[in-house]
Parts: sequence; C-alpha cells; structure tokens
Amino acid sequence: MFVKGAFMEQSKPQHIEQPEPFTPGVSKARVRQHAFELYQDKLKHDEHLTLQDWVLAEKDLVQMEQTEESPS
Repeated sequence: MFVKGAFMEQSKPQHIEQPEPFTPGVSKARVRQHAFELYQDKLKHDEHLTLQDWVLAEKDLVQMEQTEESPS
C-alpha cells in the first residue's frame, strides 16, 4: 500500500530563482533564453525549472557556441 506523506512532498523538484552563470562571459539572459527554448514543453505544463535544468542549459549553450566557433 502506498501512503502519501511528507516524503512525497520533499521529492518534488523545488522552484528556484535562476542562478548566476558559472561560465565567464555568459549572461543570465542568454542562459535564460536558451533554457526556455530547451524546456518549453516542461514550462507549458506549469512545471518549474530546477537548478539542474539551469546548469544543463548553460552547459548546452556553452557547448553549442564552442561548436559554432570551431573551424570545420
């Protein structure tokens, strides 16, 4: 039998404010725009971005920019 309790409430990802970017030269606005593009489906379902979502969006943005800059 499954009992809904305090554990379930703690396991939900918590909404957090956007953290400062870790990567020098990357602005919060650029990370925010990229995160909203990456997670638009999640945001359409009234879910919030987690710290992990923000970090992954920043890493993806940096990797994407480095790929564009590298010579082909």
